[in-house]
Amino acid sequence: MAPMLTIIRPDDWHVHLRDGEMLKAVAPLTARQFARAIVMPNLKPPVTTSAHAKTYRDEILAVLPQGSTFTPLMTIYLTDATDAGDLVQGHKDGIITAAKLYPANATTNSEAGVTDIKKIYPVLERMQKAGIPLLVHGEETNPEIDVFDREAVFIDKILKPLRRDLPELKVVLEHITTLEAAAYVANEGKKGRLAATITAHHLHINRNAMFSGGIRPHFYCLPVAKREKHREALVKAAISGAPMFFLGTDTAPHTQAAKESACGCAGIFTAANALELYAQAFDEAGHIERLEGFASRFGPAFYGLPVNKELIKLEKASGGENKIKAILTGGGQQIIPFVPPSPVLWRIAES
Repeated sequence: MAPMLTIIRPDDWHVHLRDGEMLKAVAPLTARQFARAIVMPNLKPPVTTSAHAKTYRDEILAVLPQGSTFTPLMTIYLTDATDAGDLVQGHKDGIITAAKLYPANATTNSEAGVTDIKKIYPVLERMQKAGIPLLVHGEETNPEIDVFDREAVFIDKILKPLRRDLPELKVVLEHITTLEAAAYVANEGKKGRLAATITAHHLHINRNAMFSGGIRPHFYCLPVAKREKHREALVKAAISGAPMFFLGTDTAPHTQAAKESACGCAGIFTAANALELYAQAFDEAGHIERLEGFASRFGPAFYGLPVNKELIKLEKASGGENKIKAILTGGGQQIIPFVPPSPVLWRIAES
């Protein structure tokens, strides 16, 4: 009998679903595993109003399989000109769950992001009062800062002053990649106002993976993977049972052509096998029993939402790894899923 694990159906607190044909191809994969997901707003054009967020939510629901109970949780893309009134009203109306801070030019489709955090302090003050979480892509964008140091610099230069100025604002430092970020969140998150998401791919690879035998574009994302000591720190944080760390895949689909180009896109696609990847990482670390807290309990607690009632089963293969095939969009373009260097033996058990 293969080893089995039953957990509360988890949520994904950071997902990119895109739109159009890409949305149709990838949304059902997230809905297969997760009950809810925080949906990123960096479309073209970005989702900057509650009306656009409502329209986008309707588009997501329209492409889900019949009978799906998946709930997309919508976000607003902050800009220098964000309308705080619209954001707060959208939250009151149940359209908006959180707002996303992209420092301008930090990552994919972030050109319209915030150029100076001080410019949006009035918006952040309204968010603090209304209890709207701020989701942060935590990288300093000054080109003089080494790409591997940008997260740590952001924490010191931007995040620490922000949290001193607005101590009651709930902040999620998303897709952390460094031991500095893990230590900061572990220490400062004890009061329930700071948390961090950790991706599956950052638990599996360090920066060497991008250059193993040549350039590996499907291992390239932002924030970029760091040294092995940082990967180890992320694993330690994820399996710690500390409630300020929870699951956020940052699954980011791009076509194979866009990834394998002279200027390949940043983003790793894990929607096809995310929960299995997390199970493998927790199992390898010797704490598969702590997966449920990280995946299913800590995120809802931070966001003030109920824990899901449905269960999901995983099984560990007795022989052979769980191999994931490429995904095809309606236009016939391939999306290449993340496959880590070591075998993934866990899979969702078919009911």
